[in-house]
Amino acid sequence: MARDEKDAGLPHSSHWGRFDGRLLDDGRLDVRAHPDDPDPSPILGNFTDALRHRARIARPAVRRGWLEDGPGPDDRRGRDAYVEVPWDEVLDRVAGELERVRDAHGPQSVFGGSYGWASAGRFHHAQSQLHRFLNTALGGYVRSVGSYSAGASTFLLPHLMGSYEAISRHNVTWEQIAQHTDMILAFGGMAVKNSNIAAGGISKHIERGMMARAASRGARFVNVSPLRGDFPAEARAEWIAPTPGTDTAMMLAMMHVLDAEDLADRAFLESHCVGADRLLAYVRGEADGTAKTPDWAATITGIDAATITGLARDAARGRTLVTVAHSLQRAEHGEQPVWAGLALAAMLGQIGAPGGGYNYALGSLGHTGRVPVGLPLPTLSQGRNGVSAFIPCARIADMLLDPGASFDFNGATMAYPDIRLVYWAGGNPFHHHQDLSRLARAFARVETLIVQDFAWTASARHADIVLPATMSLEREDIGAASTDTRIVAMRALSTPFAEARDDYRIFRGLAERMGCDAEFSEGRDTEGWLRHLYETTRAALEAGGHAAPDFDAFRAAGEIALPNPVDDGGLLRAFRTDPVAHPLATPSGRIELFSETIDGFGYPDCPGHPAWLEREEVPSAEYPLWLVSNQPASRLHSQLDYGAASQAAKRQGREVASLNPADARNRNISDGELLRIRSPRGACLAAAKVDDAVAAGVVNLPTGAWYDPIEIDGQRICRHGNPNAVTRDAGTSRLGQGSTGQLCCVEVERWDGPIDDIRAFDPPVTG
Repeated sequence: MARDEKDAGLPHSSHWGRFDGRLLDDGRLDVRAHPDDPDPSPILGNFTDALRHRARIARPAVRRGWLEDGPGPDDRRGRDAYVEVPWDEVLDRVAGELERVRDAHGPQSVFGGSYGWASAGRFHHAQSQLHRFLNTALGGYVRSVGSYSAGASTFLLPHLMGSYEAISRHNVTWEQIAQHTDMILAFGGMAVKNSNIAAGGISKHIERGMMARAASRGARFVNVSPLRGDFPAEARAEWIAPTPGTDTAMMLAMMHVLDAEDLADRAFLESHCVGADRLLAYVRGEADGTAKTPDWAATITGIDAATITGLARDAARGRTLVTVAHSLQRAEHGEQPVWAGLALAAMLGQIGAPGGGYNYALGSLGHTGRVPVGLPLPTLSQGRNGVSAFIPCARIADMLLDPGASFDFNGATMAYPDIRLVYWAGGNPFHHHQDLSRLARAFARVETLIVQDFAWTASARHADIVLPATMSLEREDIGAASTDTRIVAMRALSTPFAEARDDYRIFRGLAERMGCDAEFSEGRDTEGWLRHLYETTRAALEAGGHAAPDFDAFRAAGEIALPNPVDDGGLLRAFRTDPVAHPLATPSGRIELFSETIDGFGYPDCPGHPAWLEREEVPSAEYPLWLVSNQPASRLHSQLDYGAASQAAKRQGREVASLNPADARNRNISDGELLRIRSPRGACLAAAKVDDAVAAGVVNLPTGAWYDPIEIDGQRICRHGNPNAVTRDAGTSRLGQGSTGQLCCVEVERWDGPIDDIRAFDPPVTG
């Protein structure tokens, strides 16, 4: 049945929810969440005033210094003025620069920077569009692997259990928890602000309701985190706040209790695991002379031994699920809590049981705790990349600052490529990356930086060439995700802002100039691609005997339902039932509590079993507090930071930093005052929130405030509250080389210095 578009608006989808949108006469957007969504995300409010905001990029622009002096390293990036130029001229310049670099240095000198969160659409997906174009026009590019969210676990877990996806997304479901789980030991919590988000879209936010169901049945949620708010009130969670970064010690002590009191499932360890003897020798102290007892852990974690002992005993009494959030592995030695959580669950013997065992990152995204639909989704092919060089994604600054330098990664010794040109589309590295002053120095080293985006982010302000892209709201597309049972006809809710063009049109214009349009476009316009990509899913539905409307019927309806998959426990249930018939994709076919492979790498910062490793950065007299820089509740990463929902969460236009009353009192800081957070790497200003839901010794500042640096008394300070002005840019270990941005050490003090207006959303000077 066709939709009544006049009243309801047109269907669209975002990473934080399916919705209907209607453009109002004043240029604002009326947004209505999907009627079937029981807990819509408040982030939808950021769309209401986003379309015509002053932060939008109106026309193509070229940095004056690059225009006058040509390509080359330049420390004026981030401070220079821009010159607006016509589209034909800027496309000629970009095509010429790509050809110059390709011909002089090869495609291995081009870094294709992007991140996968630009749009929920399956065709207008900036990362896929950029990579397809670079593969077609240049023959390839230097890519990144992994993510800032899960950089350590992505490369660790395949050594231990085989499939990262099976352990994180296709494992224990929320329905199983609601029905079966007795205790959920959540290291890092399960904040619903995180599960609000799912790449490709989400039509039903179920997490809060499922936790309420489980809690009403008597399930016990335990929030092991420095932040009490890492669970919703509906879970009725107990709060245990160890010293940040010490979860591994707590887990090892729980293992010691299970072993010493004969509560471990020895049969499961024998039949489904390898290396338990090596791990237990370490836990008992036979390997290093230090038994990992609760008393030992108490001195490290700040949690008393009786609490640790009691948790271990309780976990052994019923159906227990151990979860580890992304946040724990976004820190120095981040691989260790991920591995220790798995080992703890293995000792309890419930891996693969309904509602029990181990689930990495459950609640960290809306994808987790759901069953995959099992159908091919519309997907744009990126083509073949002829360049073999790559980097772990969080090592961008290292690559640009030290080309040719060697580094270790996941058992290999590699060298950083010599990058001359960076092309970034659909992402903001000045949000994701750490130590932003260092990142600015790194981007000053390249010859040309091209940024394609819809707004003047800090990344765009550092670019040599800025190409204005449309927002998702201004495009026709298809929204779909592997764990959502709806596929959405995303309709354009507005005409493009000023001279903005969609990514496909931009890349096609470049492909025409570089003589590869036939290969890039395959002769299809946007409408042709949407019909072509949809057909893959339609044909699969038809082959499965399901309703399979054609594209026109799909668009008229606004969405179609996909078949509900069966919750059969997936790979881990099959492995539990018969580990011989259904082995894991590990060297042994079993869970590796000791990994001969990892041990063979010889990394002192990631040995062959989970271990407690001392950190390089710990609190000191000068920097006595832990900074926890977690995900924001008012936006996805830094997207639409200027939007209504994000702005409403700020104070005095700045991001809010929360700290314990005792720490505020010791520093003479009152609620609502401005404070400075500083580390050896830099400083930022934020508005103080005094809150006993934050553990003592901790300050919490979410990520995503657009970087807005200013020089004050010779120090570079972000006046807007971006925590990556102070975070540490170093890898988790030689194995994963993931981001360590979650934790660092800082001092906080009341700010009595000059207070300037926020300029992050003002376009740069053009002329």
